[in-house]
Amino acid sequence: MSGLSREDAFATLLWLVESGADETVGEQSINRVGPMQRSPEPHAPPSAARSGAAPAPSPTSPKTAAIPETSRSVEAAERLAACCRTLADLKAALANFEGCELKRHATNLVFADGNPAGGIMFIGEAPGGDEDRQGLPFVGRAGQLLDRMLVSIGLNRQNVYITNIVNWRPPGNREPTPEEAAVCLPFLHRHIELANPKLLVLLGAVPVRHLTGLQGILKFRGRWENYRLRSGNKVPVMLTLHPAYLLRQPAAKRLAWKDFLTIADKLQRLGLA
Repeated sequence: MSGLSREDAFATLLWLVESGADETVGEQSINRVGPMQRSPEPHAPPSAARSGAAPAPSPTSPKTAAIPETSRSVEAAERLAACCRTLADLKAALANFEGCELKRHATNLVFADGNPAGGIMFIGEAPGGDEDRQGLPFVGRAGQLLDRMLVSIGLNRQNVYITNIVNWRPPGNREPTPEEAAVCLPFLHRHIELANPKLLVLLGAVPVRHLTGLQGILKFRGRWENYRLRSGNKVPVMLTLHPAYLLRQPAAKRLAWKDFLTIADKLQRLGLA
């Protein structure tokens, strides 16, 4: 903790203890990026090869069929999101939208929580089981840790705004697929425009990938980027670690603490603290 004052060092230790840094065993990690198992390609019947007859057309694979279907859903999402003039309009539009497959497996739409007028917007990955049941983002163990992180820099859910890349829980708490994220992104972009934050915080690799194009959160965390609104205005964006990752890797909490101190400093300079 070189470079920190005695007071900052004490605050760091306090936050680490309160946020569970005394854990010695993390949760079971999940491989969210492993290759998908593919079924072997069907072979043409031997009789067709011997006779020279043209083989019967093979049925369209689900992956191939999903591409135009995803494109149509993205276009529908873009049209619907563009018509929304308020956050209430946007939430209603999402509730009535049928173009995202995740909705078919979820219990509730998870739109947002907190104060959209607070000036700072946090964006995570996707709802989990607790969020799906309650219809609110970040209410499980990761959300409880996020709340403690916010309090450590003088924030809470009354002065921040929280949402996710996708608005429905992926089955098994897996990472949302690129297609699922693509369908939800038009709503998220409109969400950001309507909330009009002065500062964005991206929690984890998934929002960083989809909103900045950068790959690898550990490489880029602690870095400031810019998000450009349709008006042309730029919003400063902090890239940091997802609280769920911190629960699995408690040693990384020191990195998140450093990022949150940077966020607190930025809020002061923006007049939001």
